[in-house]
Amino acid sequence: MVACGSVDDGKSTLIGRLLVETGSVPLDTLEQARSVRRGGSIIPVGEIDYSLLTDGLEAEREQGITIDVAYRQLELATGRRVIIADAPGHEQYTRNMAVAASRSDVAILLVDATRGAREQTHRHLTVCGLMGVTDIAVAVNKCDAVGWRESVVTDILGHVRATAARLGIPRVTAIPVSALHGDNVTAPSRHLGWYDGPTVLQWLQTWQPTSRPATGTRLPVVAIVRSDGDFRGYSGTLSGSLRVGERIAVLPAGTPATIDRITTFDGDLPEATAGQAITVTLCEEVDVRRGDVLTNTDPSVGPPGRPADRFAADLVWMAEEPLAHGRSYLLVSGPTWVPATVTTIRHRLDVTTGHQTAARTLSVNDIGRVEIATDQPIALDAYQVNRDTGGFLLVDRLTCDTVAAGMTRHALRRAFNVVPHAFRVGRAERSRLNGHAPRVLWLTGLPGSGKSTLANEAETQLHHRGIHTYVLDGDNLRTGLNKDLGFTPEDRAENVRRVGEVARLLLDAGLVVLVALVSPFRSDREAVRARFEPGEFSEIWVDTPLAVCAERDPKGLYRKAASGSLPNMTGVGQDYEPPEHADLILDGSADLSEQVQRLIDHALG
Repeated sequence: MVACGSVDDGKSTLIGRLLVETGSVPLDTLEQARSVRRGGSIIPVGEIDYSLLTDGLEAEREQGITIDVAYRQLELATGRRVIIADAPGHEQYTRNMAVAASRSDVAILLVDATRGAREQTHRHLTVCGLMGVTDIAVAVNKCDAVGWRESVVTDILGHVRATAARLGIPRVTAIPVSALHGDNVTAPSRHLGWYDGPTVLQWLQTWQPTSRPATGTRLPVVAIVRSDGDFRGYSGTLSGSLRVGERIAVLPAGTPATIDRITTFDGDLPEATAGQAITVTLCEEVDVRRGDVLTNTDPSVGPPGRPADRFAADLVWMAEEPLAHGRSYLLVSGPTWVPATVTTIRHRLDVTTGHQTAARTLSVNDIGRVEIATDQPIALDAYQVNRDTGGFLLVDRLTCDTVAAGMTRHALRRAFNVVPHAFRVGRAERSRLNGHAPRVLWLTGLPGSGKSTLANEAETQLHHRGIHTYVLDGDNLRTGLNKDLGFTPEDRAENVRRVGEVARLLLDAGLVVLVALVSPFRSDREAVRARFEPGEFSEIWVDTPLAVCAERDPKGLYRKAASGSLPNMTGVGQDYEPPEHADLILDGSADLSEQVQRLIDHALG
């Protein structure tokens, strides 16, 4: 269960009281909640400050807010154990709340009766809906402060149900409570003569999971297990069911195989069910790797998995740096890691009204619908069908920070309708005809550093030597292929991506390609490098001091930046991230002929 809602709506107090009144708190922890007080607390020493039972971080106690997700176990009289996730209420910690909701079956959404449903209330409800939480208890807290009026609860429930309806959340229950005084938390309140529904505890005790549609068999392989003799097994946590002798396919290759054994720590099984951690062996000798997915082939079991490389998905953006469509990230789904690019941002969702607004980027805590392209086909299901194989993370390729949580909606038809054609004449044949190996020399540096000049002189000398070349210059490309792009970080990412793809085509044609492009962001350049085989791509930093570039100012850009008419000027209004491991560093302020010779030697080396 995830407990969520806006800041100061009383989540920690409600959970703390639930834990204490069900005997789920150790005595030493309970004693600490009687004696420890944080600044501004109005609860006398000796009484229990219930909020302290989940606010464990010192920073949380100092600020009186929940920052991290606190997990506690609640033992019910029915014998069921509830793992409670106390999610932070502040908007800046929505990313933490999304983590809590991603593994939750139910949610308690706290709403302060004195303030009503706020934007963060709707944001948390939206995240719950996206994460597949279909049972919501709306705990209208602090009802004592509004005289226990039924109209207040009814009004709040109307706002919440309107949002829940458009999100497809079918079951919403309103429970009026006072977490501070204990009314309607574990025992009925004497102040609620008009209310005949459950307490929070009763709601938890009577909740039953709803049946989900058949998802088919999915076993993401997280480990290859070898043991004595020739034992080779494939381990993972199962979605769906699997039995010995069943025919399966290994995705993404689609290789057919048959289940030989299903084994666990406790021994072999004739059949395994959803949620079990198992190791299987196959009758056939097939190539199975970590990150592959075993899926059913019989449609009567459920829809078989189908790998694709284009998906529509919902994103909860978590990073301080905005999403840049065209920038390459790592998509992580279970044991699968694959480079992926956000090709299109369809819309950003207004969490309060549900309106879908056009957007070119997503900022921290924004929620939006996007289209994603992966570098290779992977098996992702629709999230509403299978949370385990439909959810994913986007990770920054350089920092390894998680930047977004994603929920797959469906694979795009174009993923199955575009089939690359294999031509007889390839890169090797073209290289032999040209008489030299193709390469991409990517010159990056500040505006005015000398990139285009170096590329021009180097191409002239290479051409005289009979080397087939082509120069891709940033400004020249912006008059045609990239004329629709501006100079924001997200447009720069798309600019670099497009130039990188053109460079790959020219490399395939057997040419030595010189790219003269500012390309200020390290992650964008690294994403381009990843598209090439080792030895095909060189990152060359034209390291010219900013003062020299500004003095040259061949295009008048620095003068425009100084006057304030060019706010996105690299090196002035926008950062330039120099390469950390450049293959070659040239000095743009040194003798031109010497630097050109170094560039040519590198190209032919």
